[in-house]
Amino acid sequence: MFGIRPRQKITQADWTGYMAQRAQQAKNPALQQFFGTPLPDPETPISEVPMVALDMETTGLDERRHAIVSIGLVPFTLNRIKLAERRYWVVNPSRPLAEASITYHHITHSEIAHAPDLEEILDALLAQLAGRLVVVHFRNIERPFLNAAVKTRRGEGVLFPMIDTMSLEARLHRQTLWARFRRWLGRPPVSIRLHASRERYGLPAYQGHHALVDALATAELLQAQIATHYRPDTPLKDMWC
Repeated sequence: MFGIRPRQKITQADWTGYMAQRAQQAKNPALQQFFGTPLPDPETPISEVPMVALDMETTGLDERRHAIVSIGLVPFTLNRIKLAERRYWVVNPSRPLAEASITYHHITHSEIAHAPDLEEILDALLAQLAGRLVVVHFRNIERPFLNAAVKTRRGEGVLFPMIDTMSLEARLHRQTLWARFRRWLGRPPVSIRLHASRERYGLPAYQGHHALVDALATAELLQAQIATHYRPDTPLKDMWC
């Protein structure tokens, strides 16, 4: 049995076995189909991997007390961003919105009043993710929130490998000898937030905290990261987590 919690690290080998086992164990048909759709082999060059950038806006940062209010998806490859296939949903979090939350993501009470529950769009969401490598900026939001939301509605959670563009920036700017030297000098760490990360690659500034816009921003960031620091033949196993 894979007793994996949302924030527990899974190795590359574990992911392959985990997905296969979940395909056999899942009881919900949509989850059976999701886990049964093969992902690219871990040795696949990143240039050949179909990906989808995912971003969520939530009512807070704790998946146990807060909920998803919007989801944005943008399918892409290293060479092309498929804006025509983008998807965006506002969903009802089934709990009051705090004023701080509204200020952050600009989704109001009136917008969620007639929005569907996540249950109503969940099958469509899983179908868009199936067979693609999901790319996020800071997986400790998307991974636990989606897992908790699906578990509440379907009785079983959903975990899968991701490429985390924030984690890739951390490798470059938080985990090097130079980064340690900066800390020793008392200098603040380099920001690895989405806007600051994009700025380093000369990418344009977008209005943040909109799930669809941030998904697009994340897709562009990964393309820039790989073009600058990696090779197109870098195997997928070196990038997912």
